[in-house]
Amino acid sequence: MPIALIDGNNFYVSCERVFNPKLEGRPVVVLSNNDGMAVARSAEVKELGVKMGTPWFKMRDLARKHGIVALSSNYALYADMSNRMMAVLSQYSPDQEVYSIDECFLGLEGFGNFDLVAYGQAMRRQVRQWVGIPVCVGIAETKTLAKLANHCAKKALAGTNSVCDFGRLSEPERSRLFSTIEVGEIWGVGRKLSEQLTHRDIATVEALRKADAKTIRREFSVVLERTIAELNDISCMELEEAAPNKQQIISSRSFGNYVYDIESLSQAVASYIAIAAEKLRSQASLAGLVQVYIRTNPHKADSPQYQPSLTVPLSQASDDTLLLTRAALWGLKRIYRPGFAYQKAGVALLNFSDAATPQMDLFSKARDNTRLMEVMDRINGIWGRGTLHSAAEGVQQGWRMKREKVSPGYTTHWDQLPLVT
Repeated sequence: MPIALIDGNNFYVSCERVFNPKLEGRPVVVLSNNDGMAVARSAEVKELGVKMGTPWFKMRDLARKHGIVALSSNYALYADMSNRMMAVLSQYSPDQEVYSIDECFLGLEGFGNFDLVAYGQAMRRQVRQWVGIPVCVGIAETKTLAKLANHCAKKALAGTNSVCDFGRLSEPERSRLFSTIEVGEIWGVGRKLSEQLTHRDIATVEALRKADAKTIRREFSVVLERTIAELNDISCMELEEAAPNKQQIISSRSFGNYVYDIESLSQAVASYIAIAAEKLRSQASLAGLVQVYIRTNPHKADSPQYQPSLTVPLSQASDDTLLLTRAALWGLKRIYRPGFAYQKAGVALLNFSDAATPQMDLFSKARDNTRLMEVMDRINGIWGRGTLHSAAEGVQQGWRMKREKVSPGYTTHWDQLPLVT
């Protein structure tokens, strides 16, 4: 069965350009939390040699010289644009797996009479016209090959123009193409594994495709053995129409400024619990453990270091924000120590069970806040996260991360809708 992998080009930057056309053709970077480092780069920035993860302070001279525009990450905007893009692409196949915020797989079983390259171009045109995001399309018999075909489409390899269908290549053509692509471009082959393979004279996609699968399994892993099978048109990974539930949910942020007092830390921890609990309810799970941790800056060697964590068991698994907040703050009070400059805090929800079949506690006196949580989620879903929140999250929140260059919420806030004059 042919599979298509559709990927938004420089997705975060493209989202920003939809509502600010003046950014077209200009070098643009989107920065991480606290405007720390580059998490998205336009093609113009990539041409300047800026790597993913480059700290913003190291780019400032280059930015002044070449007019690089830096923007804070606007995840609410990107998530909304992603939903719109995925909705358009879902019209092209009944089998869709949303793999990440900017890419999805489409199963093309039964599309044998279609010109798949033309079909991919139709996807590109409609997404561009309806959503404003440029995309590339890779088509092949397996998910691994579809990802590789998408890479070829982006790099205009094998004479492709934003759509690459490996089904059109003969075996000699495919062999020649794969001999020119580094093994690190294969889905799931990271930098370290790529180095290990290169040391064994497996430096290209073709070399791995032709490697002995049993030897690779013995020396590396069964996962890499399956990758070889996928490179040879043997599908080992099925499409997942519904993403599996997460087995843990983590919520953490670095602070905009160093935090010293437990009151500010408590507000941050309560805020992160609220985010994690909302995700927990969205997948209909209950958490049996709450972990809380705080961190000083490990890169500031001249400052005292302290990085404790504590896991708090619950007498009865829950998805109640208020109960989870109490557990997290109880843990925070036991690990907090004055006199340290805290840079980050975080929480993790663990030991999940199904909310539909909860294990009851005979001696529990916990209040049932199910209806209250439903109301909170509904209000926050309409008016934005944090519209209704617990008092433990505070009001001023001076610890929040810096977002000094953030664009408006063009699609998520009524008062920030773009105006046409």
